[in-house]
Amino acid sequence: MNNTNDSIERSGKTVDDAVNDALKHLGVTREEVDVKILDEGKSGIFGIGSRPAKVLVTVKFDPERAAREFLSEVIEAIGINAAFEVKRTDKQLNIMVQGKDIGILIGKRGQTLDSLQYLVNLVVNKGKAPYINILLDAENYRRKRRETLESLAYNLVKKARATRKKIVLEPMTPYERRIIHAALQSERGIDTYSEGDEPYRYVVINPKG
Repeated sequence: MNNTNDSIERSGKTVDDAVNDALKHLGVTREEVDVKILDEGKSGIFGIGSRPAKVLVTVKFDPERAAREFLSEVIEAIGINAAFEVKRTDKQLNIMVQGKDIGILIGKRGQTLDSLQYLVNLVVNKGKAPYINILLDAENYRRKRRETLESLAYNLVKKARATRKKIVLEPMTPYERRIIHAALQSERGIDTYSEGDEPYRYVVINPKG
């Protein structure tokens, strides 16, 4: 695995020789590095007075590569058989993990997935600009969970209207609470708001009038 912050000094008969030696050592291509020429070297006459060229080669920070390397380490450490695909837009990395025993990465109500997404966010954005949003998913868990929560929200709205009493949902993550609020924002005569402190903050569905 290559550290995205690797820098290395290398010498060679020419600048190109020194750069190629560094690229081989780092395992990257020329397009993935910045090169600083420390000494252009000198050929001399019949080898007399010659001096090798010296360069400092630094791997450019690549958010996608950083995310891939971090996730590869995590998956290997956990010991599960999984692969992932990373798709990049201007301001977001969409990462989909697939494989066996993927439930380990998801955790109860997606808590492990959320924590891992947070860590990837730190790795990609620490000290870097511009900010890149990370969306980490596993076997389309987030889509399935969103559909489940939206269905739950609509059913609870019916109950709230029938009983004219507010309904308190179980504690949810910020991501899940946003799904509930978004699903019900256009429902007439219904207010939704969050109460409580993290990690026990919950949504309240309140019929008005």
